[in-house]
Amino acid sequence: MMSLFDQLGGLLGGQSNDMAGAVAGLLEQHGGLSGLLEKFNSGGMGELVSSWVGSGSNLPVSAEQIQQLLGNEQLGALAQKFGLDPQQLSQGLADYLPQAVDKLTPDGQLPQGGDLLSQGLGMVQGFFNKS
Repeated sequence: MMSLFDQLGGLLGGQSNDMAGAVAGLLEQHGGLSGLLEKFNSGGMGELVSSWVGSGSNLPVSAEQIQQLLGNEQLGALAQKFGLDPQQLSQGLADYLPQAVDKLTPDGQLPQGGDLLSQGLGMVQGFFNKS
């Protein structure tokens, strides 16, 4: 059985493929979408997360905020896994995460019940197939 990481990583080519894999890796490391969002909330970025989950426009996050939140060790490990520079990864996550979270929460809230990781994968696959 392929992991979420493998499935997301295989959806797109080039740089986007790397970002999809990195986001999948973050989801897996934090126990799914709710765990990743909790990391942002506990890091003082609740307003950003609320805008991504809610139905309004998404507030931007900077590469510096991503780096501060995740730390050098986690970013370095993900970057190495995908052959990216940590700064490149931070910028890619800053560009991608708001829209990814927005697409993973189409009703303005976290999916309820079942395996959030699997539900998130299905929604991300649908997002990539429309792009």
